[in-house]
Amino acid sequence: MEATLTSKGQITIPKAVRDSLKLHVGDRLEFLVDPDGSVRIVPATRPVTELKALLPRPARALSLEEIDAVIAERGARKKRP
Repeated sequence: MEATLTSKGQITIPKAVRDSLKLHVGDRLEFLVDPDGSVRIVPATRPVTELKALLPRPARALSLEEIDAVIAERGARKKRP
């Protein structure tokens, strides 16, 4: 597959590549230059499983009732003037 570089440095990514990468309008891409000079294009999104490691584990698991209560309480707090 080929694409042509415009005078503004833009290219159109072929549909087959967009489909393969599951790209949609507005998605961001990363260009990775390998040591041999080749370039890889990958979606700049991260799987949700990678986000899991950003937060510490809670001291204990909350019940659905406890979660609902916190959501209701914080929602009510936001509605106050």
